[in-house]
Amino acid sequence: MNLTSHLAAGAAGEHRTLIVTLFAVFVAATLGLTVWAGRQTKGADDFYAGGRKFSGFQNGLAISGDYMSAASFLGIAGAIALFGYDGFLYSIGFLVAWLVALLLVAEPLRNSGRFTMGDVLAYRMRQRPVRTAAGTSTIVVSIFYLLAQMAGAGALVTLLLGITSEAGKILVVVLVGIVMILYVTIGGMKGTTWVQMVKAVLLIAGTLLITFLVALRFHFDLSALLGAAAENSGKGAAFLEPGLKYGATATSKIDFISLGLALVLGTAGLPHILIRFYTVPTAKAARKSVNWAIGIIGVFYLMTLALGFGAAALLKPGTITHDNKAGNTAAPLLAQEIGGGAGSTGGAVLLAVISAVAFATILAVVAGLTLASSSSFAHDIYVNVLRKGQATEKEEVGAARWATVGIGAVAIVLGVFARSLNVAGLVALAFAVAASANLPTLLYSLFWKRFTTQGALWSIYGGLLSSVLLVLFSPVVSGKESSMFPGADFAVFPLENPGLISIPLGFLLGWAGSLLTKEQPDAAKYAELEVRSLTGSGAH
Repeated sequence: MNLTSHLAAGAAGEHRTLIVTLFAVFVAATLGLTVWAGRQTKGADDFYAGGRKFSGFQNGLAISGDYMSAASFLGIAGAIALFGYDGFLYSIGFLVAWLVALLLVAEPLRNSGRFTMGDVLAYRMRQRPVRTAAGTSTIVVSIFYLLAQMAGAGALVTLLLGITSEAGKILVVVLVGIVMILYVTIGGMKGTTWVQMVKAVLLIAGTLLITFLVALRFHFDLSALLGAAAENSGKGAAFLEPGLKYGATATSKIDFISLGLALVLGTAGLPHILIRFYTVPTAKAARKSVNWAIGIIGVFYLMTLALGFGAAALLKPGTITHDNKAGNTAAPLLAQEIGGGAGSTGGAVLLAVISAVAFATILAVVAGLTLASSSSFAHDIYVNVLRKGQATEKEEVGAARWATVGIGAVAIVLGVFARSLNVAGLVALAFAVAASANLPTLLYSLFWKRFTTQGALWSIYGGLLSSVLLVLFSPVVSGKESSMFPGADFAVFPLENPGLISIPLGFLLGWAGSLLTKEQPDAAKYAELEVRSLTGSGAH
């Protein structure tokens, strides 16, 4: 019996009804929360920043909910289940990245801007070109990240409902996109933040439950779990050692360095994370929120060990990749197995709960991403570039809602093609683009007096174009069975992650562009920005 028929049998009749009912309850509850919050959204300040009324703990919980995405719950669990030690490296990279965000970006960004990254850059640069560049970069990074969430949602719901046809899988991606658009257009930042907080609590609780049950199965003996995972994976001791995915060749070793660089530096440039710092009233609350986020996220990533190695130890070889070659269904399949297996009530309940939590995870993250990109389009491009600052708040919020529909449509179309890729790998690409285009410009703007408009444009567009082009001509898109287009081969760039090339290039272009221009930086503006970044005076 193959996996699909096995799941169909296990989920038939009352079990299928139970699964769908529990799943629908979770989704309906979060949509209800969004509608409630949406009724309290009055103007741009509420739509973009939730009225700046969230506490440090609340924002830390929301940041955790925003950050612990499908890549964390589904992609990393799948990567560990397939590649053991090398898969766990994703967890380490995602966690360590928060130190960069805490030390360099969180407080100065919250103090210096109002709604978007473009506010910080435009303060001492020429408004229209810099805001256009910042808006473009934000939208591109968000769409890359959205691809990962769409891929995760497609894999999850098709597993849950037993969908096997390609048309059915495409329809799932479309429906996820529609729900995502509803979240943002109705709830704005307030609705998105509350959904992210609820989702963070649910995700931690669900992961704790699975971790406890896996540990109980192996009598709380980590060595027994790792040994069983290595034996059952069919790869033996190599499963627990470096090199199964990264290290077999010189190219894969370099690719790992590129991946690590992107993961560590990417968080501080992610638009949906950056806008979260504007939702708190003070710089102290911004620092506090990051400290809470680090603690919550750290606990979660430790538990991904149990998810990934538990799946490798308890699921039959081939099961993990049967319905999804990238392993994105490893966590829900483990939940079903640890609950009693396919066909059991316990397995059906646990599969439904974990799948619903994972789906809530995806919806919360896509809402944050869509909000970041639509806010940047409306505030930076529509209001300050196209309307030259003359739009009313009502027009601005309306533009943000229409932008949500457009960006959601693009994400749906691209998500259809990306549904078979590992979501952790897709997110790593988004990190690389963010670290290449956004991070150099932000750091130069906040900390380098000589930085100019030309430097900002060179850095953003250079980092953006180089990272996106390298991805397009990499094995992620073509040349391999696991590529987005496996039937084609135009992968002239050998690395799967462009960070090693595009991140240094973004910094270099920002430096060169500033020195190779006749434009003189405004020393008084820089001094004022420096004071603002340290104190928050005059920013809001």
